[in-house]
Amino acid sequence: MGQGRPLIRHLGRTDYAATWKAMQAFTMARDAGTPDELWLTEHDPVYTLGLNKRDVRLPLRSDIALVQTDRGGKITYHGPGQIVLYLLLDIRRRGDTVRQLVSHMENAVIELLAGHGITAHARIDAPGVYVDGKKIASLGLRLKNGCCYHGLSLNVDMDLSPFDAIDPCGYRGLRVTQTRDLGIPQTQQAVAVRLVDLILENLRRST
Repeated sequence: MGQGRPLIRHLGRTDYAATWKAMQAFTMARDAGTPDELWLTEHDPVYTLGLNKRDVRLPLRSDIALVQTDRGGKITYHGPGQIVLYLLLDIRRRGDTVRQLVSHMENAVIELLAGHGITAHARIDAPGVYVDGKKIASLGLRLKNGCCYHGLSLNVDMDLSPFDAIDPCGYRGLRVTQTRDLGIPQTQQAVAVRLVDLILENLRRST
């Protein structure tokens, strides 16, 4: 079982590659007693390509860097105005499966949106959260030595046009949305605080 509440780190705006390398280093250095952590951030504009590269079309624009990373999934975009929450958890100690963690993340976003009267759902064939067929949150994890890193991104108040240059998460024609366009007036900071609370609540339910 887990060892209490994860430590929350507010990183501010960060470079994707540097944060990814820091997650790898943290995971490789941790031992059986290392507390779990959640890292809250937003990234400079970047496309990230996960381990599933099958039939992935590269971005149709060259002004945004592409980073090949080690999370699950295909291609997505990160940029200012998007909440990124990384889960650095000892899942072996917690007794969770990767599927359970994915459900915890999806449920937290679904519950956040439900609090504003918005119905959202997850899809078994395409992890993430969707509203009226449009994707609002993307997920991806990496498992190493019984621990995970990476996590989820939630679109809040951003320029969505870079998604037009890719097939988001490998799905051609998939449209994306964000909380601002759904009429949620809360700031990115307020949404992030609520998201962290709901992630912690969902994690507690499985311990």
